[in-house]
Amino acid sequence: MKKTALVLAAVMASGMILTACGGNKTADAPTTKAADTTTTAAAAEGETAAPAENGGAGLDLAVQIGPDPETVDPALNSAVDGGNMILHAFETLMSVDSENKIVPGQAESMEVSDDGLTYTFHLRKGLKWSDGTPLTANDFVYSWKRLADPNTAAPYAMDMLGYVKGYKEASNGDLDALGVSAPDDDTFVVEMASPCVYFSKLITHGSMVPVQQATIEANGDQWTLTPETYVSNGPLKMIEWVPGSHIIFAKNENYWNADKVTVNTLKFVLMEDSNAAYSAYQTGEVSMIKDVPTEEVPSLRGNEDFHVDPLMGTYYISFQTEKEPFNNPDVRMALSLAIDRDYVANTVMQGTYSPATNFVGPGLSDAEDGSSFEEVTRKNNGGDFFNVADHDADIAKAKELLANAGYPDGAGFPTIEYMTNDAGYHKPLAEYLQSCWKEALGVNMDIKVVEWSTFTPTRRAGDFQVARNGWVYDYDDPSNMLNLMISGGGNNDGKYSNPEVDKMLNDANSTADVAEHYAKLHEAENMILADAAMAPIAYYNDFYLQDPKLKGTWHSPYGYWFFQYATMD
Repeated sequence: MKKTALVLAAVMASGMILTACGGNKTADAPTTKAADTTTTAAAAEGETAAPAENGGAGLDLAVQIGPDPETVDPALNSAVDGGNMILHAFETLMSVDSENKIVPGQAESMEVSDDGLTYTFHLRKGLKWSDGTPLTANDFVYSWKRLADPNTAAPYAMDMLGYVKGYKEASNGDLDALGVSAPDDDTFVVEMASPCVYFSKLITHGSMVPVQQATIEANGDQWTLTPETYVSNGPLKMIEWVPGSHIIFAKNENYWNADKVTVNTLKFVLMEDSNAAYSAYQTGEVSMIKDVPTEEVPSLRGNEDFHVDPLMGTYYISFQTEKEPFNNPDVRMALSLAIDRDYVANTVMQGTYSPATNFVGPGLSDAEDGSSFEEVTRKNNGGDFFNVADHDADIAKAKELLANAGYPDGAGFPTIEYMTNDAGYHKPLAEYLQSCWKEALGVNMDIKVVEWSTFTPTRRAGDFQVARNGWVYDYDDPSNMLNLMISGGGNNDGKYSNPEVDKMLNDANSTADVAEHYAKLHEAENMILADAAMAPIAYYNDFYLQDPKLKGTWHSPYGYWFFQYATMD
């Protein structure tokens, strides 16, 4: 970290912004999301569901990982907080354990044909839903077809199922064309249109869980809103949801491995205000918080309950490329190069992030066992795309590009709007960009702060000019990040489209040759960066507080916490 701790403290206290491209930033002041719906009768009365119904054994644990989720429908969720809840309530065919290894889940085994085109999953005997009814292979057939259904509008549909046979037809409404079948109740078969070298990783994603057909058909899109209809198949089941307050999950006695589940109840306290979360942690209301006030970070470093864990993901800025002037790659590149990524990561974000030098960051593997995609990128290109050690050169190039685009020193450039939500470092980053772009390029920017509940759907709809964004990997393959830039993708918020990039990514994802897969991904990343499809800012880490007495939990590099096996000393 740069030696600015005292200055930062003063800035945070005063709430003032001092300088621009090298300037210190204020800490943000998040707001709390208000309640907007009701659920059970107990919830309406403000009561807490009694854990006694679950036998009273085990730990009653309360944690904070975010505010009300946008959705807890596995097919519709694209946020980490909602995904974390889904992964406690549901289970995929294969799972990821505490060592980030793929292990059996609902399926006890998996077979892959020699040509890589057929996957056969053998389900465990006697699987049940949380309501006690049988769960069979036909439930996976229904669920995967629902994911592909254009009426579902699942943001992950193409990412997860794009290489399954018949996906294109299914995505156009012919669901029976999707290459999934159930020869019997305990066997689920997937036919691929082409090999996918990372399909075994895809099936661990939360969108690939089974959902109960009868419940969804009876309740429509309201099925996720009440414990009575939120039928699941994982280690926990929902028993209460009081919007704006909490969601409580309890041990699912019908889960195949219920004997190993140690929590009695898991209460997700719903808070967007990091100061409120910190207060709840200090008073013992919760034993873990994800949202730590940024102004507290310097004083918390070195404490045994403060953790900074690796997180595979990139914080970036989306440009709405269908709107002027962001349809001009020179404009996008100028705005991107003007950003001092080292300053952002180590001063604005207080060293809790790392400066992004490419789009795909550390932690991702390459073709060879034990290799790093980032290191191969650096070797192939003779260095990183962004040289964070020479920001002056980037500023000079940014000025040149903006002039080439017809806006010398920002003359004639329209005032632009940057959309963000008010949590963590999002607002300080927005203020930095506002000051930086004005000082370096003569570009004026307004900041639009949007509440979390509407932020992600607004961004996904492309209803913005520039917006903060970020992606945490769902599986260990660089395609998971690079596929965000495929034309028409459900998570392509900036509506970026480049046929050459599409072809390169499609070729990479449809080859059975592992070396070719990674080589084409490297080419695709270079094309995406050269086109300034987005502006990488920083690589993520997760920083959080957890009671040292809390044991048996783990944090994954995909940004999830797992609490089902928690105990308290």
